[in-house]
Amino acid sequence: MSHQSPIRVALVEDTHDIRNSLHILLSGTPGFESVGAWASGEEAVEMLPLLASPPNIILMDIDLPGMSGVECMKHLRTAGFRGSYMMLTVFMDDTNVFTALQAGASAYILKNTPPAKLMEFIADLHNGGSPMTGEIARRVLTSFHVPSETNTAEAKELSALSPRETEILDLLTQGLRYKEIAERLFVSPATVRTHLHNIYEKLHVRSRAEAAVKFRAR
Repeated sequence: MSHQSPIRVALVEDTHDIRNSLHILLSGTPGFESVGAWASGEEAVEMLPLLASPPNIILMDIDLPGMSGVECMKHLRTAGFRGSYMMLTVFMDDTNVFTALQAGASAYILKNTPPAKLMEFIADLHNGGSPMTGEIARRVLTSFHVPSETNTAEAKELSALSPRETEILDLLTQGLRYKEIAERLFVSPATVRTHLHNIYEKLHVRSRAEAAVKFRAR
């Protein structure tokens, strides 16, 4: 990663110790760069657009004072910021999980995630993945309700997938990361990403979570 631009990450976290620890972790890890850290959504909305080099990823706490993390994300997206959002939180209830995902979050990670694993998740998100802590992924897969009247249309979408695309989607819903899927199928991660792009197009979805829901509901 030394010959590539570092992954630029901004932090929105009201707890000083957590914000400081994350800033130190990002600043001290090769291939990553902490480009901004704010204690509130209001500060992030005001200051983030002023950065000379915008972040690739924003780590966003949900339970912020004043403006919530989800509202902050909505404001930034409305203002045109198209970075990827990773929600960092202690909350694992359905309301918080699905509200964040529906608002545009691409990842949902619990704050007790080990530092090394967190850095893996950030890199995965930057490379096009949608990482979620295992507990969150299981909740997403089991909590969505697919109305019966949509089953026929979704069955047609799934039938359009090739055998290899179906195989990759099955592994994806089991929680495997791109690299792990590539190793399992003896292909490159780039090939896996190409297949996933085609899967998303055929299923008319934009994320791993949405694809998993349709696949599990078949």
